Amino acid sequence: MDRQPTPAKIIQIPPSDSILLPGNAALRSDIVVPSDGAAPGLPQPRSLLVPRGIPLLPAGDVVPDAARFGRYRRIAARLPTYLADAVENPSWLLMFAFGRFIPIRRVYQRRHPRSQLGVLGDTLFQGIDLTTALERLEADGLAPNFALPKTVVDEVHDFTRRTPCFGNFDRKLAFYPEDHATAEVRFARPLLTGHYFESIERCQAVARIRRDPALQAVANAYLGPRAKFAATRLWWSFPTKPREADLHLASQDRFHFDLDDWQTLKFFFYLTTVDQDAGPHVFVRGSHRERAWRHQMTLLVGHPIADVITTHGADNLQVITGDSGFGFAEDPFGFHMGMSPRGTARLMLEIAFGVSAFSKRRFYGEQIILK
Repeated sequence: MDRQPTPAKIIQIPPSDSILLPGNAALRSDIVVPSDGAAPGLPQPRSLLVPRGIPLLPAGDVVPDAARFGRYRRIAARLPTYLADAVENPSWLLMFAFGRFIPIRRVYQRRHPRSQLGVLGDTLFQGIDLTTALERLEADGLAPNFALPKTVVDEVHDFTRRTPCFGNFDRKLAFYPEDHATAEVRFARPLLTGHYFESIERCQAVARIRRDPALQAVANAYLGPRAKFAATRLWWSFPTKPREADLHLASQDRFHFDLDDWQTLKFFFYLTTVDQDAGPHVFVRGSHRERAWRHQMTLLVGHPIADVITTHGADNLQVITGDSGFGFAEDPFGFHMGMSPRGTARLMLEIAFGVSAFSKRRFYGEQIILK
């Protein structure tokens, strides 16, 4: 019988401990780890220490010139990808322009109501309470406790040992994850991420996860009858000294929301143990339902950490850690970020569902980078 990840428990961080956010912001928080049963909800972070070096800007404050210049650079970096998406699928441009506005998204959701949970077949996720998961998604935008069996995690690791990944979204930077340090020397640059792109189509374990009826049932119930599988992504995040451009491309160390579709649901799985030093995922509970107008009236999907914390409150920040195999469902329209690892590498799997056709021009997660 497959061994499931560690039974449920909440690790209380002593008051002297903290989780460092980028810019030396420190979030004291409870830690979520794997569970084999239903959880009543995610724990509430206790307090936020005022960031050193990043002021908590109240709404309406003038954005510093350096920060504004950084925003322009982010737009310029992603513009080739956006243009290619618009040319391939003109309806994507309509979604990209108006899908950021919560009132318009609510109109869309009323026209396409959600479905009831269907009958669940044989699933990898034994013991998961899908009704509770759906309730947590609707309320918080986040539902934990999708635990993968160890044998499935081991199969994915076996695949990664046999298959090179591509550094920083660049197919010219191929290397094996165990050779990360030597690859940085060989390519003379820091390698923050390593993506597998279409190589994961050769991994049978990933295919079984993607086809699992529990994931499809939750997606159908949350997104409605138009829900369809959209994309899969498998990637490493490595502890390194990344360039600012690499952090922008990887969307790490900065809060952002995904604008891939009118409605999206993603399942994330830690395939290595993720603690405070391994780049935990951070989510802002409730931000999929409520958003300040200044975060909607902009082409940018990324916003400063301090600004998001000030707007939504420290009590709604959830720093997620867990054992290898731990998974969670997320509405990626809510503010979230992956923290860059400080000590150990993180291997993560993402399964995405949407309601529209996704791009077939390039593999999911791959950016168009102008040299």
